Amino acid sequence: MNKLGSFIFNFKKTIILVWVGLILFLGFFALQLPSVLSGNGFEFKGEYKQTKNILEKDFGQHKSSIIILYEKEKNVSEEDWVAFIKESFEDAAKASGVADSVSPFQQKDMLKENIAYGLLLFDKDASTMGDDINGLREVLKDENGIKVSITGEPVIVKDLNQASQDDLAKAEMIGLPIALIVLIFAFGSIVAASLPLLVGIFSILSTMGAVYFFSYWFDLTIFILNIIPMIGLALSIDFALLYINRFKEEINKQSVKEALITTTATAGRSIIFSAMCVFIGLLGLMFIKIDIFQNVAIGGMTVVFISALSAITFLPAILGLLGNKVHSLSVLKVKKDKPGIWSTFAHFVMKRPVIMTFLALGLLITGLIPVRQMDLTVPGVDALPPTYDARIAYNKFQDEFVEQNKSTDKEVKVILNTEGKVLSEGNVEKLHTALGELEESKDVESVDSVFSLTGIEDPAAFLAAASQVNSPIKPVIDRFISEDKMLASVYLKERLSAQEAQDWVRKAADKGYDVSLSFGGTPKFEQEIFDEIFEKAPKGLALILISTFIILMIAFRSVLIPLKAIIMNILSLSATFGIVVWIFQEGHLGIEPTSIALVLPVFVFSLVFGLSMDYEVFLISRIHEEYLETKDNNYATLTGLISTSKIITSAAAIMIVVTGAFAFTGVAPVKQMGVGIALAIFIDATVIRMVLVPSLMKLLGDWNWWFFGLKPSKDKKFGH
Repeated sequence: MNKLGSFIFNFKKTIILVWVGLILFLGFFALQLPSVLSGNGFEFKGEYKQTKNILEKDFGQHKSSIIILYEKEKNVSEEDWVAFIKESFEDAAKASGVADSVSPFQQKDMLKENIAYGLLLFDKDASTMGDDINGLREVLKDENGIKVSITGEPVIVKDLNQASQDDLAKAEMIGLPIALIVLIFAFGSIVAASLPLLVGIFSILSTMGAVYFFSYWFDLTIFILNIIPMIGLALSIDFALLYINRFKEEINKQSVKEALITTTATAGRSIIFSAMCVFIGLLGLMFIKIDIFQNVAIGGMTVVFISALSAITFLPAILGLLGNKVHSLSVLKVKKDKPGIWSTFAHFVMKRPVIMTFLALGLLITGLIPVRQMDLTVPGVDALPPTYDARIAYNKFQDEFVEQNKSTDKEVKVILNTEGKVLSEGNVEKLHTALGELEESKDVESVDSVFSLTGIEDPAAFLAAASQVNSPIKPVIDRFISEDKMLASVYLKERLSAQEAQDWVRKAADKGYDVSLSFGGTPKFEQEIFDEIFEKAPKGLALILISTFIILMIAFRSVLIPLKAIIMNILSLSATFGIVVWIFQEGHLGIEPTSIALVLPVFVFSLVFGLSMDYEVFLISRIHEEYLETKDNNYATLTGLISTSKIITSAAAIMIVVTGAFAFTGVAPVKQMGVGIALAIFIDATVIRMVLVPSLMKLLGDWNWWFFGLKPSKDKKFGH
């Protein structure tokens, strides 16, 4: 690291030019990144997708559909109402991408006195229809007391993505100016305060350009535009804060070159170990074979690598060029050589380590109690802000046109496969028996099949009716039977929770039938997503915990310090999830009660576990540095806390502000994510860093630094 510091100083201008060239090159591709992103990321290659493909291929179902909802006021005449629907629907049906349509006049109950709907069918995935939706919104306009809205999965996906991007922009508008103010308070000068933001923006831009090339190997989702800035800004600011703070300390004692070498050997080393912890935390997501998790892993690991690389090369080169000018444009006089709040509090805690340890643990355990009641769901239409037309129209459509106890959330599509053609005596009997077994379940409301829809429940009578020339049940047969496959819809009872519906699908799939069954529909989709996460997440968790322990053990030559760090992080995050459940699921602090987004615990754990280790590495590195010099554990702990407290607090405050700004946004999962990360960082910066760390460091004494065969030295007196 000494050689790296010397190399950077000697070739600082060259390094800056290389980085500028790299940023310009990758910046060009960063602008192209949105063009290769699509979908919400919940793609999984399982039975649900196979069933969906069969429905499209063998039963002629289209990939996506959009609902056009018409509503009229009382003063609109019947003639104007009908004429408007006919004209606007014809225009919509001619729009780009529409493969087929069902007008409000084609089927019974699609047209009512004051409300009507039509369907536009597409042979495109819902996630790729942004341009088609924009085109429809141009064609369909309100007129003379008649309101027109569009909804359905493609519209909800598009609006959810757009709302997420709007929320990100809104949060950044709130967070970034406050972040700059915090940095000015931390460093006192505009030049020093601007550098972390500059490095952060350059790192994010470079990462987005680099991630563009991953689109040739991976399906990238729109969510990657949120995750890269969130992680990149947090890490870049953290790394830059640490490096600049140490550089400002060293430059007051030695030459610019020597200051840069010392800073690289100390702060630079901490940055590398810290980046490794965050990188490993995100790598754990790669076990989960769902696009959104792998996207977060890819984008996150890339931004971690680039942020760390820029922090130990690009930033030092700039500082080497600036030298003492890093203090330029000073606006605040930074107080030096005063104990401060952290020093006073650390002394207070270390004099009462047992009481403070139990107090901190009590707070954490109280916070984690509600986590047992956590109800996880895949984000749907309820994730949209209540004011969005797509959500309002969808809810009206459900209320007005969807038959009671037949909501799509509780509909399980079942494809029954037979050996040979369906319409043979033995097969019809087997199919009728299998459907009867499904309907017998106490959790099933009803089953729509060729038997129930034709009213012919006797297999022999049904086969006889189906065999007639010009059979009156032919339309039903054409819709529900294809060679060796029969389609049925099982409607589960509305009282079932999402978890109970998933359990029903699992049990139904494991049960033996005389024919082969494939399942689809929302309950099956959610069941596969949940199962993949709960099956693979423990492997990722094991990788994160074991790797982090080894990295920290090597970094600090200690067994207890990494063990303590991991346990404290798990406790802190568990308490965070409990508080999130209390706020959102139980509906406190003025929040409307809602389920917790499935992605929240996985993402928050992966991100915050790494970020918390980030602060742990910064703090323990300084304590370790002092301990190696003095061999006095208590003195080293106090000195390390005092010297890093301002920077860690500043970094945590910036993270809380940037992520906490999402609490004021509209998309439920984004709001939960922002609040969750802000809470986790707040708990880590207060209960963990201010109370548990000094208490446990005092209680364990030199045993903190025990490393296998090496015996700890005797404790020196407090206050070295």
